[in-house]
Parts: sequence; C-alpha cells; structure tokens
Amino acid sequence: MLGILLVHKPLSMTSHDVVNTIRRRFGTKRVGHAGTLDPLATGLLVVAVGPATRFLQYLPLEPKVYVAEIQFGQSTTTYDAEGELSESSPVPDDLAGAIRTSLPAFHGLIQQYPPMYSAVKVSGKPLYKYAREGKEAVREPRTVHIDSFEILDVTGTVAKARICCSGGTYIRSLAHDLGAALGCGGYLKSLVRTQVGRFHLTESIALDSSSISDLIPLREALPPMPLIELDALQTANIREGRAIFLAEPPESQLIGLIEPNGNVFSVAKIIGNLLQPECVIPSEIPYGAA
Repeated sequence: MLGILLVHKPLSMTSHDVVNTIRRRFGTKRVGHAGTLDPLATGLLVVAVGPATRFLQYLPLEPKVYVAEIQFGQSTTTYDAEGELSESSPVPDDLAGAIRTSLPAFHGLIQQYPPMYSAVKVSGKPLYKYAREGKEAVREPRTVHIDSFEILDVTGTVAKARICCSGGTYIRSLAHDLGAALGCGGYLKSLVRTQVGRFHLTESIALDSSSISDLIPLREALPPMPLIELDALQTANIREGRAIFLAEPPESQLIGLIEPNGNVFSVAKIIGNLLQPECVIPSEIPYGAA
C-alpha cells in the first residue's frame, strides 16, 4: 500500500485526526500529511500512505490557495472564530474601499508574526502552551510570499477573499493584520483550502468514503519532477545507495526513478552525469504491502 491521497478535510477535525482516521481505515500506521489545516478550516489535505510518506518533501506543494471569510470590527485571541473576543471597533464606512487601499502592503514578500495560539516553538515550547498559561512569548517574524490577495465580495462587515501564498503562511495572521491596518480589527471567520501546488480540491475524496483505490501512484504525484525508467542493474545499484551514470540527465536538481515494474522507487539528486539516490523504497517493501 503506497500512494498519495487527496482528502477533503471536514470542519472541526484536526489534520492529525484525519491521519488517525486513515490509519484505521487503511490498516496501516504509516500515514503522514503535508500542510496542517486548523480545525476551523476545511478543504484539501494532501496525505501520504505507506512508504510514500518519505516522498512528501518532493511533491509539488506550492503555492497554496485559500478562500477566506474575514470578519472586521472585532479581534480574537486566536485570530479566528474559535478564540475569545479581545477587542471591538467600528469598521470604516467604506469597508471595501479601505480594504483596497490597505491590500498592497499584503502582496509579495511580507513579514508576519505567527499567532500565539499556534504550534510554532519558542525555546522548545509551542506558542499555544504559553498562551494557555497567560504568557506572551517573544515571537520572531517569518517571511512569507503572497502571490495574490483578491477580495471577492464584501457583505456588511465580512469580506470574502481568495489568497494564493507560499507554504507556512498563516491566513489567521493575514486576517488579524489586515484588520489592524484598517484600524478596526479583524479575525478569520472561515477558511477553505482549494489548492496545494498542482493538486486541487475538486480532485479530493471525502474522508469517510476514502479507500485504497483512491491512492495516487508516485509516478503521477511527483511530476513536474522528471521521471526516468531504469533497468534491473541500475535499480539494484540505486537500492544499494550507489550513484549511477546517466549520459544525458534532464535539466533538474532532482529526478524520480522508476524500476522495471513501472513504479517509482527512488528520488535521486543529479550531480553532473551521476544520479545519487536521496530517498529509496527498499525492495522488501512491495507496492502492495502495508
């Protein structure tokens, strides 16, 4: 059992809850995910099953695209609808115009602070633990990239937006910071992740109906990474951790390797004309095994 599963994460479940559910449904402990979604959020969660967990780092997982609802006029402790109300202020009369004026500061490379209620660690301790103790930890800003921040609709004091951004971006922080820029406060009311790299929510499976037949093989999940097929001797050398010679390697830093049976079993780094394996599925783990 080996492959990638595109799951539509339900509301109120953590990403870890989704992983545990798949472990039970598929009967394997080897399940991992790429890109955590908060319980408040729904949408696309990319999950790896079996030895495919080793390949999560190589999947095309950026940019990430979200549709968010932002409530203006109030702030919360968690920067989203699950937190306690911390402040209320009147919104601008022309909320849509005020948002348009402020949005340029939220494009391109920006600095943002992670929410206090997050898993980011300070001195080895998650920020949410400081927050639960009523303490304010010193947070370091993170550099993220906002490809686009488009307002789709403004109804009353709620704006609906489509955001395309780099991994590691906290949409909660964007909502909070945009509210602060407007001088009225704001928090994330709802969030749907619609895209992760080249994977789309429309391709996802409902968690309660997911099955082994829904697994996407690595040879379909890894592109645009180039893939090449090896013969039996080349495959054996790669499995032993030995570099192999390739007369005309593709113009890429990494390449997926396909064994004679047609399955991807390794990702290798290209060094000149040599392919040096970085990640290998051992021969004793067949594709049909858990």
